[in-house]
Amino acid sequence: MTASQQFPQISQRRVETNGITLNVAEQGDGPLVLLLHGFPESWFSWRHQLGALADAGFRAVAPDMRGYGESDKPHEIEAYNQVEVVNDIIGLIPALGYDNAIVIGHDWGAPTAWSCALNHPDAVSAVGALSVPFRPRGDSPPLPMLKAIFKDRFFYQLYFQEPGKAEAELERDPSQTIRKFYHMASGEMNTSLLSEKPADADLLSDLPDPGVKMGDWISEEDVEFYATEFKRSGFRGPLSYYRNLDLTWELTAESPKQIEQPALFVAGERDGVILMAADALKELPKHVTDLRVNQLIPKIGHWTQQEAPEEVNELLIKFLKEVT
Repeated sequence: MTASQQFPQISQRRVETNGITLNVAEQGDGPLVLLLHGFPESWFSWRHQLGALADAGFRAVAPDMRGYGESDKPHEIEAYNQVEVVNDIIGLIPALGYDNAIVIGHDWGAPTAWSCALNHPDAVSAVGALSVPFRPRGDSPPLPMLKAIFKDRFFYQLYFQEPGKAEAELERDPSQTIRKFYHMASGEMNTSLLSEKPADADLLSDLPDPGVKMGDWISEEDVEFYATEFKRSGFRGPLSYYRNLDLTWELTAESPKQIEQPALFVAGERDGVILMAADALKELPKHVTDLRVNQLIPKIGHWTQQEAPEEVNELLIKFLKEVT
């Protein structure tokens, strides 16, 4: 069953913005809410939110981010720095006929949403993030710091740096890649089974493959939708987001340090990102001065809006109605 058969009320079209064309999935009428996905996902990761937000009186729009799905895929690695990605999203707002929007992001979409609010306050009236808390730009570039921390230990963001290496592994069997990666980061994963490995290890070999038993939050059809998308698009664009950590740092030297718009933050208690970003989560109210929602959802992992759609929808709709 295709996505259009599963969700017939969701329409898709291509929209020009910032010199490229993005595929967008949309539903509803009302104030504009942009929903930004992360890695390795697509607009489909918001399938449970589009209809719920539309029913609540909003125009919900979830793009395939640049490099993903049916959106354009620039070949140059540098084209995936966060300044360009943010400009894609800010450009969508007038392209869709609006002066401003509420921007919500998950995973990589979260820092993009934060950056949209931080650097374009006139265009972003409120902001929300799932999984990744806001962290102001640091005093030194990220990659040397990560290399110093992990040294001879494996860390996925360092593994992703060499062009072609991770692509070869992830594209070998996209269905297995999605199953293993999604299961590994979900609330159902027994993290005690994950052990440290050397820096020259690969990503997937030692991860358990759940097969078709992925849990109630994702079906076999859902996995195959994602796999089909990556069979078509490949992983070069998505991985290139990680390859721009230092360039983004260089380009954002003049960015403000505080977000002043009304804001929401939601994550899973079992999300590994929260464990790595405990300091950022603690400091969040200091840097996001109008934080209306700051909540962890029990028993779920990284795939916040997919693992707990009802809880996320309730929090989102309450927040959206409060700020519009």
